[in-house]
Amino acid sequence: MLRAERGELVSLLRELSEGEWETASLCAGWRVRDVVAHLQTDTVSLVTYLGFTVRGRSVDGINGLLVREFGARPTEELVDRLDGPGGWFSRVAPTLALADMFVHQQDIRRPLGRPREVPAERLAAVLSHPDPFAFPRRYTRGLRFVATDLEWSRGDGPEIRGPGEALALVMVGRPAALADLEGDGVPVLRERLG
Repeated sequence: MLRAERGELVSLLRELSEGEWETASLCAGWRVRDVVAHLQTDTVSLVTYLGFTVRGRSVDGINGLLVREFGARPTEELVDRLDGPGGWFSRVAPTLALADMFVHQQDIRRPLGRPREVPAERLAAVLSHPDPFAFPRRYTRGLRFVATDLEWSRGDGPEIRGPGEALALVMVGRPAALADLEGDGVPVLRERLG
């Protein structure tokens, strides 16, 4: 699933114009280019990444270093680096790598108006294992999430219903997907997403 997700992202990136690379993504303060720079985590050696962790000292700090290191590189180089089976991150934490790749692909696709069909099995995997570094519990606690386009639900409390893609995005803090959701839990979630 991760290989397919990566392949779809690489295909999309190869189609983008230079202007699209500069478009604001759903990640606050990051352009499409910056999101792709962040995804270079899986293209650097583990030793290099550990160097980033020492210098960055936090998830946000590491991400900032990745964006500074790779953000100005030519787009073709960034895509070529992603075009492969993946590196240490994909091997050590494939479920986490899939969630990260999925959300960041949507961070790029939504602002560019480039929707896609995601296989139900892949979407269910992402919904069942959201990126823990996005701290999903702060958004999901005490709420019930129900996908309307695949058989998947989780949690207890006021309900939030909608497409799995939108659920996956709000579970990791993307308010842009709120408009696609309905249910008694939406006002609570909207407040949490602030």
